[in-house]
Amino acid sequence: MADATTESGSAAAPMPLGLPPVVRADGSPARALVVDDEQALAAAVGGSLVADGWEVRIEHRGRSALIAVREFQPDVVVLDIMMPDIDGLDTLERIRAIRPEIRVLFLTALDSHDDRIAGLRAGGDDYLTKPFAIAELQARVRVLARSAVAIARPAESRLRVGDLAVDTGESTAELAGSPLELTPTEFELLLLLANNAGRVLRRAQILEAVWGYDFGTESNLVEVYVSSLRRKLAASTALNLETVRLVGYVLRVADGAGSGSGGGA
Repeated sequence: MADATTESGSAAAPMPLGLPPVVRADGSPARALVVDDEQALAAAVGGSLVADGWEVRIEHRGRSALIAVREFQPDVVVLDIMMPDIDGLDTLERIRAIRPEIRVLFLTALDSHDDRIAGLRAGGDDYLTKPFAIAELQARVRVLARSAVAIARPAESRLRVGDLAVDTGESTAELAGSPLELTPTEFELLLLLANNAGRVLRRAQILEAVWGYDFGTESNLVEVYVSSLRRKLAASTALNLETVRLVGYVLRVADGAGSGSGGGA
């Protein structure tokens, strides 16, 4: 059965990232479901999210997590992969069958490149390996929340850069008229690059803008997401996502391709 909802802390508790709490469109706290069979770790993760303003429920098995998805109606799920009853990949498949719009962050000790790709291909929106920094976890969960269905969001607007069209209201993007399949984090990164097309962004700037925190030189977070986004933009005839060695990244638009914002498709 499900654990009791985490009760330590409150929305008034200090915000570790120095940011206001994430809220739903109705003004209530955003909801996070933490699923991990390591009870101490699950409690630490849940407590950190409560301190960041979230309403949290903790589960230790895939089967109980499926019940919690129905009862608790979370906006974001933090999900371990290696669990004793149903593994995280199978649990995610079943979660998607219940509520396909839920955002899911895999939190796992499986840290190879192939493991990451498998997790994202299975439908995970983000992937964080153990051990991890609590601040990074909080930042990534906040990123996922930005595109969750129930979360309050800004008024609709559209941005066009070359053959890319970005709808910030719906958190969707099209390349040459075809929808781009993006995770929420990829969307945030693409939006940042598109809003700064032609301008080189430093790695630290990207970390601060997308994740809300600079994870230092040890993390290859930006590199992983730039590489994934570059593959998804490969079909573009008007855009090039370039690496500026020792500086950062820039989304360049071919001469004459044009850019701008507005209501056009």
